[in-house]
Amino acid sequence: MTIPSASIPARPFLVDAAGTRMYAEAAEASTAVARQLASNASSMAELATRLRSLGPRVIFTCARGSSDHAATYAKYLFETRLGIPTLSHAPSVSSIYGSALGHMQGQPFILVSQSGRSPDLLASAEAATKAGALVIALVNDTNSPLAAKANIVIPLHAGPETSVAATKSYIAMLAAFAGLTGLWARDGAMNAALAELPEALSKAWEADWSAGIEPLAPVGNLYVLGRGLTLGIAQEAALKCKETSGIHGEAFSSAEIAHGPMALVGPDHPVLVFPPLDPAAAGLDALVTTLLARGVTTIVAGEGPRGVTGLPVAKHLHPVTGPIVMIQSFYRMVNALAVRRGYDPDHPAMLRKVTETL
Repeated sequence: MTIPSASIPARPFLVDAAGTRMYAEAAEASTAVARQLASNASSMAELATRLRSLGPRVIFTCARGSSDHAATYAKYLFETRLGIPTLSHAPSVSSIYGSALGHMQGQPFILVSQSGRSPDLLASAEAATKAGALVIALVNDTNSPLAAKANIVIPLHAGPETSVAATKSYIAMLAAFAGLTGLWARDGAMNAALAELPEALSKAWEADWSAGIEPLAPVGNLYVLGRGLTLGIAQEAALKCKETSGIHGEAFSSAEIAHGPMALVGPDHPVLVFPPLDPAAAGLDALVTTLLARGVTTIVAGEGPRGVTGLPVAKHLHPVTGPIVMIQSFYRMVNALAVRRGYDPDHPAMLRKVTETL
């Protein structure tokens, strides 16, 4: 099978996969997380204590793109580990509509951004501050305008990231959310797993996910499935397939695919699965078996029923940190997939590192 002509760039990108900036920066994720854990230990403990005392009724997040996928991960963390409803605030509510946010008074408003420079996030921070929210910024650039507008800044410590495709900064966001939640919930097992995360990320980077490249190299469409704590990972993987490899990837909860999207799957429409490592995995094997019976190429992070293309994932990972480990292995695979298809993952068409939306 050949790559559809619409998927081939006019000038093929010829470079070894290990020669991209995306590769180099994604490889630094374990070092970035270790740096974050060491640098933020005291301030994160103080923030967790403050939030525990605050006792919020609801948590608001605000982000775009990969950062919003990290916020999806945070939603499931906060709701399952803390029991606090978590809502995504659409930036346009503040930047375009100028709506009053009185319902946010006294509640945490967490903005997530690599650059801290998008005008709509800045407008949201200003509106939340005016409403009396506790404005918290997870940001890589601590000299950014967003950091200046926040009550509390959590530096991501990812270091410079010049490839347009975010990798280590996304992983740093996930680690920050996991670290905050573990301290807030006083969850010793989660905190221990987070301390082991840098080593787990190093091993994940060396995991051989090349088996996923050939099945995806010729396709134009892909579903990426997750659920619970892996849904945000699936969203991120689908985005990376779009922006780096020219594959129309769409993310769904594994509980939602049967509600319509299943009609499109088939031999030319593969499915990539990020299984949750907790009770949210219920029913997943049955779903995968159904996909296989329909002739769908099904690629699974970890093990699955007979017939899947399995990608190695370390056993006995913690349900909270396991998804972070999976996306690290995926980044190496999708970088190689992009090069295999003739794309430059560092410079996706029509995209810039800092996206300035209103």
